[in-house]
Amino acid sequence: MATPPDNVPRFTEAAPAKINLDLRVTGRRADGYHLLDSLVVFADCGDRLDYYPGDGLAFEITGPFAAGLEADENNLVCRAIRSFATNAGVQVTGRFVLTKNLPVASGIGGGSADAAAALRLLTRLYPGALGADHLNEVALSLGADVPACLVSRSLRMQSVGEAITPVKLDFPLYILLANPGISVETARIFGDLKASGFSFSPERRLPREIATPDQLLSILQNSSNDLQRPACQRVPEVAGLIDEIAGLSGCLYAAMSGSGATCFGLFASLEEARSARENMSVDSKNYWLNAGTIL
Repeated sequence: MATPPDNVPRFTEAAPAKINLDLRVTGRRADGYHLLDSLVVFADCGDRLDYYPGDGLAFEITGPFAAGLEADENNLVCRAIRSFATNAGVQVTGRFVLTKNLPVASGIGGGSADAAAALRLLTRLYPGALGADHLNEVALSLGADVPACLVSRSLRMQSVGEAITPVKLDFPLYILLANPGISVETARIFGDLKASGFSFSPERRLPREIATPDQLLSILQNSSNDLQRPACQRVPEVAGLIDEIAGLSGCLYAAMSGSGATCFGLFASLEEARSARENMSVDSKNYWLNAGTIL
């Protein structure tokens, strides 16, 4: 097979946006980590990681939200590369270029999705270097959302992120994502939740296959994102976004993803999701809007 020119990536990995359709906080371990239960889906928008072969190791960030990140050793992509190399016993070389299309610290798993994309890309570069279980351990060490983002298909995430169960959606689903241009620190929202005297959500039963939109809506209407209330109190724009999205024509359900500040609306068709995006009243250039498809 011919070698690609230097300006053409050898490998490319998508890093799809992660959306928590609900997020239940079910407990807290002795070490302080919260126990979670979340129905998670992924959208057809997201960041992209490209790999170019070469000597040495280099990492760059480009794209509309590149300014919000540093291309240093603390970036989750760099940490993923370093952890993979250590655990696999390989020396990683080449240039990694992250195109940052998602807002930073926005509750849709941007950094976690980027780390997961790096791990998937590295398994293509070094096939067989890490087994699936070992790879999942590496993913969890990078963050609670990384194992889910490694899968990047609809699933249930439990415990501290390591318990992943596929959930099949038997119907197409479309989504409007809206972010007010405000970064939210997850730790602060969890701190606010604790200070509010919150009682942990009870355990629930969730099917591994959801047959219809009505069944999904029933699940969501009987659940919640436990972080939504403290996030709305800290960032009032979140509450306004949810209310506006819920009132748009065709919206089936609206809520906040993760710890915010990105909010979402679910739709039965792409046309309705796109029409909803065009009908949003936001006039600030800081708002980010995207209408797309659930993977």
